[in-house]
Amino acid sequence: MDEKGQIFVITAPSGTGKTTIIDSIRKSMRGVGYSISHTTRMPREGEVNGYHYYFVDRAGFQEMIEAHEFIEWAVVYDQLYGTSISSINRELSSGKDVLMDLDIQGAEAIKRRFPESLSIFILPPSMEILKERLKGRSTDEKRDIDLRMRKAVEEIQRCRDYDFIVINDDLNQAAREIEAIITAQRAHRKRRFPVVQEIFHL
Repeated sequence: MDEKGQIFVITAPSGTGKTTIIDSIRKSMRGVGYSISHTTRMPREGEVNGYHYYFVDRAGFQEMIEAHEFIEWAVVYDQLYGTSISSINRELSSGKDVLMDLDIQGAEAIKRRFPESLSIFILPPSMEILKERLKGRSTDEKRDIDLRMRKAVEEIQRCRDYDFIVINDDLNQAAREIEAIITAQRAHRKRRFPVVQEIFHL
């Protein structure tokens, strides 16, 4: 009997290292899929279309909205982000566990659609370190840093609503913690017992 994959929604303030952590998990952990979001923002250095995001223009994104192709979509820092129905269905149908990189609004929408999904919030070690990380990103204009810091304060207030909280003091350690969460959920009784029943005729 094939096990049903589990959705893991990962949220973090901008600059926390979420993308790097997700990349590490995708490369090192077997049986993990990724629901690739669509966005209207320009690719950052090192980002690949069709792997990190589907990069589309606003007209194309609007057409997808009108065609009801998104499970959820939102405006984030004046750019559009959305999760397509086809993307998540493709990953779920493969039987893999699925990682989703979403903001708070998107995480709430997925929880409504998939109540069994699990949510993970990644925190920076401190607000001071987060600000330094944002300053070190060449993609951020200086005038945007204060906006992102204010947004981070609002987002961090919501971390208590998540199933798991991981503090990214060290990227490798944070990735390993999330891998441990995924591994533990794979062994959970609700997920594993149907397989045990079939094997041992319980």
